[in-house]
Amino acid sequence: MVKEKNMLEAGIKKILHEGTVIPAHPLALNKYRQLDEKRQRGLTRYYMSSGAGGVAIGVHTTQFAIHDPEINLYEDVLAIAADEISHAKRDTPFIKIAGICGPTDQAMAEAEKAVKNGYHLGLLSMGGLKGWSEKEILKRTEEVSRMIPLFGFYLQPSVGGRIFSFDFWEGFAAIENVHAIKVAAFNRYQTLDVMRAVCFSDRCNEIAMYTGNDDNIIVDLLTSYRFTVKGKERQKRFVGGLLGHWAVWTQKAVALLEEIRSCRANKGLGLEKLLTKANAVTDMNAAIFDSKNGFHGCIPGIHEVLQRQGLLEGRWCLNPMEDLSVGQLEEIHRVYNYYPELTDDPFVKAFLREEQRSFSM
Repeated sequence: MVKEKNMLEAGIKKILHEGTVIPAHPLALNKYRQLDEKRQRGLTRYYMSSGAGGVAIGVHTTQFAIHDPEINLYEDVLAIAADEISHAKRDTPFIKIAGICGPTDQAMAEAEKAVKNGYHLGLLSMGGLKGWSEKEILKRTEEVSRMIPLFGFYLQPSVGGRIFSFDFWEGFAAIENVHAIKVAAFNRYQTLDVMRAVCFSDRCNEIAMYTGNDDNIIVDLLTSYRFTVKGKERQKRFVGGLLGHWAVWTQKAVALLEEIRSCRANKGLGLEKLLTKANAVTDMNAAIFDSKNGFHGCIPGIHEVLQRQGLLEGRWCLNPMEDLSVGQLEEIHRVYNYYPELTDDPFVKAFLREEQRSFSM
């Protein structure tokens, strides 16, 4: 049984289920590859100003190396974001999600740090558990869920994860303190398994589904999954996204989600325009995420966009070997020129001017 104090707040649950934009928060470094706290804080403020509904910290886009004891930045970045969010003058809550990794002992320790810093949910990674059975992973999930409400994550094999069965997801959905699942929905067969399992669960209406599929964002958000359960139809859809792609051009991502909602509410009005835009968004993602080279340059690609906008000083990563692939910079230039309507550079310029004005007062 989960203690009441470890359950999800009603206001946060409402936003989560309505669907929102949740950027995966990058790590701001200086040229010495040390934490740039000023820009780290600025990024969090940018996401709030953009209209996002929350951020995910300590996930892949934040660089998994921060979890390593020798780097030891995990709690620092959690605390910085939490501090900025706590001081923001907002009318609505802002969802704080902490990435949680590793075997059970590590995951429990990270969950404890997340709770200590006021995080609402833990995004529980299944990575790094080679050799673990599905039963063992479910037991780990149950243990961590007693500490913090959980956001599950299906990282499919197409992007370095593993296959989980329908039975696994049925068991996962049954866990009382699981409130959402992010699916990197690159494979439709595997996506159907998790969607069907959630629909067949008694907790179907308690779990919000989020896309983590950076290469087909719009189509994911337009798609309904319908199944007949005990003679009645049940339906799930991706209500929002928790995405590395949404770490850049975030203000336009918020506008895009609103456009998709409008299309759904108005019986497909504007659908053809959205499907055309879907290909443009995928093209942009291919450049940023370096799909041609197995996603090697995905984090530097995100950093490159933030650098050219003035939100980061450089595109440095903790690993000096992690940089743009050959030809990737040219691809980023290309998509910038092709799709200016999908970038938020004017918004960022205005945001940075206001930042300077605020701090000079």
